Amino acid sequence: MRSLDFSSWHTLLSTLFGLALITLIGVGMRLLAMQVIQQRRERENRQINERLRTLIAAYKVLGGSFTGNLAVDPTHLGELRRRGVDADAPGQADAERPGAERARRIRDAVEAALSDIILLGTEDQVRLAATVAGELAQGRAAHTAELVVSLRDFIRHVLDLDPVPAGLSIPPQGPKRPATGKGKGDGGKDDGKGGGRGGMGGGGMGGGMGMGMGGGLAGDDSHGGHHG
Repeated sequence: MRSLDFSSWHTLLSTLFGLALITLIGVGMRLLAMQVIQQRRERENRQINERLRTLIAAYKVLGGSFTGNLAVDPTHLGELRRRGVDADAPGQADAERPGAERARRIRDAVEAALSDIILLGTEDQVRLAATVAGELAQGRAAHTAELVVSLRDFIRHVLDLDPVPAGLSIPPQGPKRPATGKGKGDGGKDDGKGGGRGGMGGGGMGGGMGMGMGGGLAGDDSHGGHHG
């Protein structure tokens, strides 16, 4: 207060103008900093929601079945032909051709889901996904139940849901089986695409539930390895 001069109207107005200018600059800098922080948080939330949506879609693909054959068949069309099975031959049994096509679609969907998990998953999920991908690459039937458990626990933790009860016995989960059409050809392929879109639609709903949970997901990688 000693530096303020109130001896005249001129000095008083100059002093008030200087104080107002300093206050305006301070408020402007504060607003600018808040805007930068808000934009950064919005960008982080978008990235987190996209990550969560992708992992939920991968969970639906890898763990959509509880019954039947829960293993992923890595057999390719070229290998079938080397074994003497011509999947394109007109006389091929109808029971074999749809089964091979169904197994191929399951394998393709699982490989795409594994690729997403290796890109966006936690350290434990990446390790499990790499193990499954390695088994497929070596031509061995692979199971995804352990990876599904890791994804389920991680997603529930991020969404702030109660953990799965410890005493609850959940059957092993396997890849989602694509819907089968009434006819062959384009009809069956359309059904397969519809199943994939349905999984992504469910993932979008899960991603919407994860809005605003940026702080939780950013520090949850260390929890991804806990299984229910």
